[in-house]
Amino acid sequence: MPKRKITIIIVFFCIVKLTLHLIADSNSGFQGDELLHIETGNYPSFGYMEFPPVIGWLAFIQNQFHSQSVFVHHIFSHIASLLILIFIALTTVELGGKSKAVFIVLLCILTAPAFGRGHQLFQPVAFTHLFWLLSFYQSVRFIKTLDKKYLLYLTICVGFGFLTKYDILFFIAGLSGLLLIKRTRTSILQKDIWKNIFLFILIIAPNVLWQYKHGFPVLDMFSRLYETQLNELTILGVLESIIISLNLVTLIFWVGGLIYMVTTKDNFSYRPIALTILISIALLALNKSKAYYFYPAMITLMMFGSIWFEQKILSKRQWILYPATTLLVLSGMVLIPFGLAVLPLDTFIKFAGIEKKDNRYEIEYKEYYSKSKWEKTMDGLQTVYDSLPPNDKKDCIIWGKHYSQAGGVNLFRENYNLPEAISYHGSFYLWTPERGELPKTIIAFSNGEAGIDFFQSFFNSVVAVKRIYNPYADDEKDLWQTIYICKKPKLNFEQLRSEFKTRIFE
Repeated sequence: MPKRKITIIIVFFCIVKLTLHLIADSNSGFQGDELLHIETGNYPSFGYMEFPPVIGWLAFIQNQFHSQSVFVHHIFSHIASLLILIFIALTTVELGGKSKAVFIVLLCILTAPAFGRGHQLFQPVAFTHLFWLLSFYQSVRFIKTLDKKYLLYLTICVGFGFLTKYDILFFIAGLSGLLLIKRTRTSILQKDIWKNIFLFILIIAPNVLWQYKHGFPVLDMFSRLYETQLNELTILGVLESIIISLNLVTLIFWVGGLIYMVTTKDNFSYRPIALTILISIALLALNKSKAYYFYPAMITLMMFGSIWFEQKILSKRQWILYPATTLLVLSGMVLIPFGLAVLPLDTFIKFAGIEKKDNRYEIEYKEYYSKSKWEKTMDGLQTVYDSLPPNDKKDCIIWGKHYSQAGGVNLFRENYNLPEAISYHGSFYLWTPERGELPKTIIAFSNGEAGIDFFQSFFNSVVAVKRIYNPYADDEKDLWQTIYICKKPKLNFEQLRSEFKTRIFE
């Protein structure tokens, strides 16, 4: 009966979560990074400039549908989001939780806006959460049984986690906590650990070799991030962001879980698990990580929090479950629209109380309005392209300053009979022609991050021919898109690649 009850709870939450994601699919367009990830599917590889290869492999499969549908390009994200719920529940049970603990932890996940958006978008985020949790699940099973097969499963999980997103390295570093406890240390060192190390190296080797061949561009990206964003982060600021994005009500559970995890004497296996989590969190903090890097570790704390709540609170006062559930549900109803586009755009504007300022609504979540934005952008590009003389149309290409701009054009261009887009930003640099002369006419466009002077560096004639206003921009640089007609190129493709080789992330 207890297993059946837990199964019913898991199925219920999976249905609710999938329903919310499908509603969001119908209300939203693509977030900018998704357009890059979708394009990687046209160039499956062992690596990309910004991230490991798994997202490209998944995009390759989705691209076989030849669809521009948000739902189609979210298929794997939806699958990952459901598997995440399942393994959260299974791990909670492995740690000693019963049905009420499973119910509480899944409700915390469902009502936290961070896990709505993070598990909705086609980004590495959902998949790294999945592999982090799979790895945590296998480590818990190993600690409980000391069975070497779970070390093998753990090795495979962290290996593919590395191929998904490099932040799994913080979890791998946290596993050093297992060596600090005699019981697990003795078992690990007696289990032919070198075989597991060799297997891990074998799994990640193709990506490491790819990065080596291309000069480790991911290090350049991280360096750029520290220069422009991470150096400005503070521990208090990141903590505030975590609390807000995870739903203030869940604070009760993950703080309770943290205290319970490090103080309980009921289960000797908690000690190495606690060390693993704490080391990971400490390293994330020392590296000035953004809030969303902490989310997988926060999920593990929520598991312990739900067990603490079930064993220490509900065992004495079962009635507390009802107000706690009500509080989580009500707060979730308020917060979920800030993580998932479960409301139509106009309804969300009213719901969020966003007032019109300077003739625009400032909306942080770009997927809420990107569908209408791209319709205007593609219409504008089509108008400019159609205005060109036939000779200028020949071999014409589109140059998007940002990778999301080139990605959007390539996703939607068939509907508008437009030429292919290139960009020298991010991984798009890899797919630009290596040699040859530029077409005599190029249509270029950018947001406010680059003006006419940017393109004048590469063409003798640059004319701004159309501007597109974005009434939902939350940043001045996103307020206008400008389309240019560029002629008389100064450089060829080989020279352009050389020019941008050290400017890929600018």
